[in-house]
Amino acid sequence: MEVLTPADVLARQSRPEPLATKGQSPTATEKFRSYVELTKPRITFLVVLSALAGFCMGSAGSVDYLGLLHTVLGVALLSSGISTLNQYLERDSDALMKRTRNRPLPAGRLTAASALWFGIALSVVSTAYLALLVNPLTAAWGMAALGSYLFLYTPLKQRTTLCTFIGAFPGALPPLLGWTAARNEMGIEALVLFAILFLWQFPHFHAIATMYRDDYARAGIRMLPVIDRDYKATAREIVIYAAVLLPVSLLPTLLNMSGKVYFVAALILGAMYLKGGIATAQAKTPAEARRLLRTSVLYLPLLFLVMVLNR
Repeated sequence: MEVLTPADVLARQSRPEPLATKGQSPTATEKFRSYVELTKPRITFLVVLSALAGFCMGSAGSVDYLGLLHTVLGVALLSSGISTLNQYLERDSDALMKRTRNRPLPAGRLTAASALWFGIALSVVSTAYLALLVNPLTAAWGMAALGSYLFLYTPLKQRTTLCTFIGAFPGALPPLLGWTAARNEMGIEALVLFAILFLWQFPHFHAIATMYRDDYARAGIRMLPVIDRDYKATAREIVIYAAVLLPVSLLPTLLNMSGKVYFVAALILGAMYLKGGIATAQAKTPAEARRLLRTSVLYLPLLFLVMVLNR
């Protein structure tokens, strides 16, 4: 699922018109930049960061740095492939929204066919890479993430508000991929990491959908804040998921995955996230939702950083 920082939001609002216009072929440099843009580098970075946290937490004793490198490369390729194919599938709806209409496909900087084959190539290579140089279990979970994101979450976005719930499953898999890459097995600890990221997504994405409610409505995307005009259901979900996340985020200490420093940090960060969620639920405004978004993009990397440092 897509993770936006406030900087990304502002950049998309102020992005200039594409250089490649009708009758003017894009240069090789412009094409290269467009292919890179298809991979959503910032999103890929956050996905890799979550997988790194899972790998470090799953490492018994010292970290296998070669295995870590293979995991980073494999997960980065996987995330890039999913992002590319997602933009291929959503190119028509992207053209209808102000925040996405200047992406490479709706802007005409790349053809749909080129994006499709690029995404397929990245996905196939990433799966093979993970299977051969990490382990088959991690590759299998990677395939599950790709399939559920592209063939369940993506089409459901224009059919039901349950899309966010469905999309949260593949969105929460990166730390689990990291864990299985390190241990080649599942465990309750891996499920806790999965649960943390799963719960975190709801306030985060409800905040984004609140900010861009009209834009999503224009494209027929049925995010909850678009359909929930009185905002009651959205407010309830934001507060409930943030509230449940707080005790779940403390489990790594209780399971001896991390120490007391992490416990205190998770308590403070969780309280801040919950406070932001309550404020957004009460105010019901895009401005407050933007503040919640800022809190969410600080919460996750800080939580994982302290978790790893205090493991």
